[in-house]
Amino acid sequence: MPPPVQIAYRQVDLAAAGVNGYVGFNPHTEYLKKGDKPFGARAVDCDITVEHDVTITVRDGCRLFVDICRPTNPKGPVPAILSYSPFGKKFSGKVFLDESPWLPYHCGVTDGDISGLEKFEGVDPATWCAKDYAVVSVDARGAGDSDGAVVIMGTQEGEDGYDVIEAIAKMDWCNGSVGLAGNSHLGIVQWFIAQLNPPSLKAIAPWEACSDLYREQFVRGGIFNMSNFEYITKKIIQGRVGVEDFREMYRRADNGLMNPYWADKRADMKSIRTPAFITGSEFSSLHTMGSLRGFMELGTEDKWLRWSATQEWYDLWAVKEHNDELVEFFDFFLKQGKQNGWREKTPKCRMSLLRFGQQGPIENVVVPDFPLPQTDYRSLYFAPEGKLLDKVPTASGLVSYQTQVATDIASFTYTFDKKTTLCGLPKAVVYMSCQEADDLCVGVQIRKLGSDGKALKHLTIPFERAGIKDPEEAPMSGVVIHTGPVGFLRASHRAVDPSKSMHPQYPYHPHEQLEKVPPGTVVKLEIGIFMMGSQYEAGESVRVDIMASNPLIFPDSTDPKGALLPDNKGRHKVHFGGEYPSCIILPFAEL
Repeated sequence: MPPPVQIAYRQVDLAAAGVNGYVGFNPHTEYLKKGDKPFGARAVDCDITVEHDVTITVRDGCRLFVDICRPTNPKGPVPAILSYSPFGKKFSGKVFLDESPWLPYHCGVTDGDISGLEKFEGVDPATWCAKDYAVVSVDARGAGDSDGAVVIMGTQEGEDGYDVIEAIAKMDWCNGSVGLAGNSHLGIVQWFIAQLNPPSLKAIAPWEACSDLYREQFVRGGIFNMSNFEYITKKIIQGRVGVEDFREMYRRADNGLMNPYWADKRADMKSIRTPAFITGSEFSSLHTMGSLRGFMELGTEDKWLRWSATQEWYDLWAVKEHNDELVEFFDFFLKQGKQNGWREKTPKCRMSLLRFGQQGPIENVVVPDFPLPQTDYRSLYFAPEGKLLDKVPTASGLVSYQTQVATDIASFTYTFDKKTTLCGLPKAVVYMSCQEADDLCVGVQIRKLGSDGKALKHLTIPFERAGIKDPEEAPMSGVVIHTGPVGFLRASHRAVDPSKSMHPQYPYHPHEQLEKVPPGTVVKLEIGIFMMGSQYEAGESVRVDIMASNPLIFPDSTDPKGALLPDNKGRHKVHFGGEYPSCIILPFAEL
């Protein structure tokens, strides 16, 4: 469909042989034998037929090119799993991990885990073809040799995905059933395709998938940030035209407010009727809330949530049990209702609890639902001397921080006197002012402190795969290090629409009006924070940091201590006590 507004594009590199796995346009068929190691890594588990550069024409005439890996000797027609993204269809996990010097420990993934046939962030045909599946890797619109310019999510990519699914379902080797699987872009796009309910799409498995590019990635809380997409544009996407320019599209928005372009980047979860196996985590930096919103709002009862304690690439490629379970899910829904007991034996919701530091996570905690039905949302109020108290201090007070110093923060701490679990959606309610400006861009982070008062980190891959015993030994990469959940808000975007909030603890900001703050005026800010799941021992503490910086660490980050949030001046004042009941609302859970 035509875009809702004229779209700005930025150039990307022309696909070049030898870069990101690209080998040139060459439609042909290749045959692999069981035991072959096509890229010198993991061997394939069965004979595989690989069809390169197969043409699929979508509704507006654009040609998209796909690679199809399918078992050479199946017993009959097989279902297909689509790996759909603008990342090159031959840009594999192996290529990415081998060529990313900033990525420590290869995220725990070894050459024994992946073959190089897998599209980056997609399932590996080396194992899946032996399970009687075809794996189709798609060069989305504008990627590689596919026609057009690269679009990122929204209706256009949803319609393209719909058309590819229906074309694949009609191929003579396919049993008519198609599923979607993969991480990040390969996960996010599933929401936008599935909201159109293609008839041949029988199941989806979005593992780590944000659902609203404005609120969850590029303009969290009304504050623009390119997150990881600068790296993706420069290092990964190749094509003939270009890719949507998010920085320019934000500039064109009136005061950065919501418009039809950005509204089209929010998936309509309630319209999705496709069975879904959703995986998420609290430390993805981008995908946490999309995974949760999907589980909470999908318009089907056939939905399952597994909350992971490990990084998404490791989770998908290196953990056999997770792949086996994913196969069982697709077997049930894509193989004419194969009776494997999926519905009866699979818990609807499983959580993981992080313990940080040298303690490994607690995984696969079965719970009845999310949010946990018996959660006690308890307010801890900001108080003098940087304390968090159960009651609002009688007298009012304030602390301040310098907005041009990334390490200057206002902190408030609560120490637990018994083992405590926090699992769910936290929210900050903060009264703030600034004498030097008419707007405030504010960040909030929740940190866990050890019994010695030191802030702890969580390593997102198992210690044995990293070869270390303490997260402090790991480099500060946001891919493998998690320091705690974060929330952001621009004060002039503080309006909340409760009718659209996925939960009272996670306010929905429409971002449709600008409400500047007169200098010196105290304003109430409700700041949603990404989900947390942590266990605390007696003597350990939770600390809330209020700041003018972004503690999330992306590949292009130059300051490991956090980048300054834009448009701030002078000092931010945090008011508490008396008429200003600033607090953090935490999800106390019994598990």
